[in-house]
Amino acid sequence: MLSYRHGFHAGSHADVLKHAVCAFVARYLQQKDAPILFLDTHAGPGLYDLGSPEAEKTGEYREGIGRLMPHAADAPALLSDYLEMVRSLNGDGGLHTYPGSPWLIMALMREQDRAVFHELHPTDEASLSALARRRHRVHVDKSDGLRGLIAHMPPPERRALCLIDPSYEIKTDYALVAAAVARAWKKFPGGTYIWWYPVIDRARVRAMEVAMRAAGIRKTYRVELCMSPDTPERGMTGSGLFVLNPPFTFPDAATAALPWLADKLGAAGPLTAGWLLPE
Repeated sequence: MLSYRHGFHAGSHADVLKHAVCAFVARYLQQKDAPILFLDTHAGPGLYDLGSPEAEKTGEYREGIGRLMPHAADAPALLSDYLEMVRSLNGDGGLHTYPGSPWLIMALMREQDRAVFHELHPTDEASLSALARRRHRVHVDKSDGLRGLIAHMPPPERRALCLIDPSYEIKTDYALVAAAVARAWKKFPGGTYIWWYPVIDRARVRAMEVAMRAAGIRKTYRVELCMSPDTPERGMTGSGLFVLNPPFTFPDAATAALPWLADKLGAAGPLTAGWLLPE
């Protein structure tokens, strides 16, 4: 949806979970020398100014990354690389800039890796293109990310880490995302897919779970961090990730990290870390 701007939510509790998992999984996959395709379906501008009117209007980063940085030295393994990258971007010890997933991916990329970032919003696409300019093997595509996800599978590298994180502002997005992930997985069942979702209406989350089972998807681990209990009232209470084909180290890392995250973020909702679909 072209009206959506993630700058209002940059560095929120949802970003913390999503980006920490992305960095952890990427680091694991890079233990092998073989190249990886990194694909981001809804990339955004790449970097966020936390002093911007958008970020200051909601202040979500203060309740997310702002709460974690003072405790970064004690962070569990799931968050250590991610928090170190945020720290390195804010070299004076403050917190002025937040890295979106494209910046994190480009910081992690090796010479042999490749990245494809999809972004439809013209302003965000222009910012991301400027950030990625002169970067080797990085392509910014102003096109629909869900179609791009399907089109790029299977990648010539035969290894892929795909981040799927739309805004879900349109209710039909839930079904569209589930269908796109299913098609991509069928074309390339060996890829690793990190599929983010908001917890707004629990029934919609369950519908995506049903869609995965119906598609025959296997080996999916779920991590969910909720700031407050589920409620029929309007508003997002938390967020989660379906991680298809996670590293074998991921379940233990996620289980250890969630209580730490909940404590530092002041989360009072349910925490989930477990297999949704077995291998």
